[in-house]
Amino acid sequence: MFIPHVTTEGERWDQLAWRYYGDAHRYLPIVQANPHVPLTAALPAGLTLAIPMLEPVSTAEDLPPWMR
Repeated sequence: MFIPHVTTEGERWDQLAWRYYGDAHRYLPIVQANPHVPLTAALPAGLTLAIPMLEPVSTAEDLPPWMR
């Protein structure tokens, strides 16, 4: 399952990973789901990307007590 995302000028892959997954380092699934988009430092405005829905990687043990 995917979430559609329309880019704004200057958006980056790591920013999308942070926005959707809470981890800027998890951008690879987004890149792989969008092979039609060139790998550039910044994305142009108006691209429609498919953002894969991923399982969360954190567990209750990874969270501070006030977030469990």
